[in-house]
Amino acid sequence: MTTSSLHPSPATAPTGAAAASPQIFDLLLHNYGDARMSAVFSPESMVASWLRTEAALATAQGDRGVITGAEAQAVAQACEDLEVDYEALWASARNVGYPILGLVRQIAASLPAGPDGRVHYGATTQDIMDTGLVLQLTEASTVITDHLNNIGDAVARLVDEHAGTLMPGRTHGQQAVPTTFGAQLAPLLAELTRQRARWAAAAEGVRVVSLFGAGGTNAAQGPRSREVRAVVAEILRLSTTDVSWHPSRDGLADFAQTAAALTATCARMARNVIDLSRTEIGEIGEAAGKHRGASSTMPQKANPILAEGIIGLSGVAGPLSAGMFRAMEVPQERAAGEWQIEWYVLPHLMGLTAAALKATAELVEGLRVDAARMRANLDHDGGLIMAEAYMISLAPVLGRERSHDVVYSAVGQVRAGRATLSEAVTAAVAAAGADLTTTPTRIDPADYLGEATAMCAAAVGAWTRR
Repeated sequence: MTTSSLHPSPATAPTGAAAASPQIFDLLLHNYGDARMSAVFSPESMVASWLRTEAALATAQGDRGVITGAEAQAVAQACEDLEVDYEALWASARNVGYPILGLVRQIAASLPAGPDGRVHYGATTQDIMDTGLVLQLTEASTVITDHLNNIGDAVARLVDEHAGTLMPGRTHGQQAVPTTFGAQLAPLLAELTRQRARWAAAAEGVRVVSLFGAGGTNAAQGPRSREVRAVVAEILRLSTTDVSWHPSRDGLADFAQTAAALTATCARMARNVIDLSRTEIGEIGEAAGKHRGASSTMPQKANPILAEGIIGLSGVAGPLSAGMFRAMEVPQERAAGEWQIEWYVLPHLMGLTAAALKATAELVEGLRVDAARMRANLDHDGGLIMAEAYMISLAPVLGRERSHDVVYSAVGQVRAGRATLSEAVTAAVAAAGADLTTTPTRIDPADYLGEATAMCAAAVGAWTRR
């Protein structure tokens, strides 16, 4: 059994493995799903992960003298060569409640007398399923990491390219102060940098072999149980531990919550695309294409379909991940229903997370940026976006509170259509009897960007130092 992949080759992959029961059609994942992640959590890959674990167990036991070398080789080869009867396996799983007994019987049935009694030797179902799950999650984490890196690289390029591209900064949905498109994306890039570190830690945290037997004491493995577990971990390229984690699912819960948090970061990006691509704003837009985002009745429409899908994926991933907190409620040494929560949550959550990240990478890589519209929007509302700049320029002369009141009065004049902001401020200051010789009468948005460009450089530098 290969240790490099969970997936059988196309030539040997059983057919009809997923047809044990009718499958609910999922339009969200059908439209946005990731093929690599679907393969990781296919029936074939799941069973392959169990077979890899059984083979590693036998090999480790042979290495440590628990069973003979010939027995170990025979069992490992049987796991490698087994043509799984999926119909029988799933029928047994429905009857037993778990699939490992049926799988072990199929492996044993393919062996001669002697080695047939050394399959699954001293192990329990959860040892195999937990370790198999860890192998799947390891592959899943690679898929997620690849998508995350693609997003970060694309955002970093945009931050660098648009570090000086002027646009309105907005708070509470209203224009606030000038910024640049790069500076608007810089916090997102910094967030992705932090998320990447969190994800690496969460992914490493679940890469622990499980081999502690029926009640967590590993008595059935005998005096060399620790040695066997360490060798299994080495074969499967996992970490080992001296404390059973059968009832402790905190690592898996952390993994799930971190995955959901990744989708939330994606949703924030998607929300910005929807907001800034509104017809009245038009500063950015998704990639164009024939009938992309089209309406069945309004020919002019080009809806932000990727952004909408990302928000939908994230909106499901967050609540779904919360199920892992219930899965942590395991009593004593073994779950009594809590374990089954994981069977649904983790594969579906990984599918949603991969889909959200894949769509976000596509969204960012194809993003259309209208720098001219961004600059033009700075003059919307009579250029009042510069109000804070004028207030700060007057503060050394008038004091902060008085300068605030003076500019506030000037803003009212602009909105009444009586003057430009600079004209209204000049008149308001004159009416206040203040000397304007030391303060500017007109401030350009490009001169009121603060740390915008420095922030862009810092965010790109932090991301690229990986």
